Amino acid sequence: MIRTVRQYRSFDRTVRLLVLNQFTINLGFYMLIPYLAAHLSGGLGLATWIVGLILGVRNFSQQGMFLIGGTLADRFGYKPLIIAGCLLRTIGFALLGVANSVPALVVASAATGFAGALFNPAVRAYLAHDAGERRVEAFALFNVFYQTGILLGPLVGLVLTGVAFQATCFVAAAIFAVLTVLQARALPQRAAGRGGPSASSVLSDWRTVVSHGSFVMFSIAMIGSYVLSYQVYLALPLEARRLAGPGLPGTAAVAALFAVSGVLALVGQLRITAWCKRRWGPGRCLTSGLLLMGSAFVPPLLTAATPLPAAGISAGELVVRIAPLVLSASLLSLGQVIVFPFEMDTIVSLSGNRMVATYYGLYNTVCGIGIMLGNLVTGSALDVARSSGLSMLPWLAMAALGLVCAAGVSALDRADRLSPEPQVAAARS
Repeated sequence: MIRTVRQYRSFDRTVRLLVLNQFTINLGFYMLIPYLAAHLSGGLGLATWIVGLILGVRNFSQQGMFLIGGTLADRFGYKPLIIAGCLLRTIGFALLGVANSVPALVVASAATGFAGALFNPAVRAYLAHDAGERRVEAFALFNVFYQTGILLGPLVGLVLTGVAFQATCFVAAAIFAVLTVLQARALPQRAAGRGGPSASSVLSDWRTVVSHGSFVMFSIAMIGSYVLSYQVYLALPLEARRLAGPGLPGTAAVAALFAVSGVLALVGQLRITAWCKRRWGPGRCLTSGLLLMGSAFVPPLLTAATPLPAAGISAGELVVRIAPLVLSASLLSLGQVIVFPFEMDTIVSLSGNRMVATYYGLYNTVCGIGIMLGNLVTGSALDVARSSGLSMLPWLAMAALGLVCAAGVSALDRADRLSPEPQVAAARS
């Protein structure tokens, strides 16, 4: 904690504001999202594939629309996009509290997702710009606050969801409403990262980014990491509720998964990042983290065939049932802790420090498409695998996906494709 405070104080006011804002964003977001799948499947009785579709729409509306948000941020400045995104998420979360039909839920999910597409590229580009040469350190600190929001959000959501899921939606919407006003007043204005709307056409900017071969290959290689990361919202919570049963045991089991992620990042992010940076290059850090993320899906194999619990499950039996999932969440979080700062820094490096938000936008658009397809496949695979007696197959497939991602990034690193291409760097200097 002392190390975190020192690191926080070592940055200027803007960086400090951005990481605090991200904590608040995640507090509101994660008090609701971890319980959304259970609300859709249990509270509203929707089929698992529909749950996967709704969650996939939310994520695609965010990740898939990042290119739009990033382009707007580079042209019109980071602050307006951050404010607009928070306002739209206020509306989306409030709508989730009253929607009970599939079309309305899809609209609400799309609104909350597109809100993230507006403010996320702007926040990251803003942070990279103001951190300068300390980008890796800044993104490590950013992830501490990010994961602290993940830690506290589900705990607050646990209490609110115990009252009603609608209460969670309205409180989360209120948090984003307050955040919208505070950021409008306190966040300094930052010039557009592209040089203004008249600098060049949007299509010209997009062609520049799409034609960057190393960047596109890196984006494709990282798709699987986002599919794996997202299972903490889909496969792991659904499996936790299946093993723990309905009611408070199931809700507590889901909260435990998110608590593990937050604690690991809060305690270890800065030390782990500093350790990796001293000993390894960015490519090896990314490869090692991806291997850990893939290995996270091995422990659930131990309980994949475990039947539903009997009524009145004991505390001891609950611990035994969910222990492999807690270990899975721990390994997944540790892998993300290693990957995140170097992943963000690699994107900025490949961009040549120009149109950074647009590069983040395309990167997450590519990954968002992968997540949407991954959620549809995962949701369907979990249903089919259990009904056909092949309950281990989805977890084996996700573990294999981690290995494929690690191999892809390692190949790019060995080919020296994770550094700016000399001609690109020269053109942008």
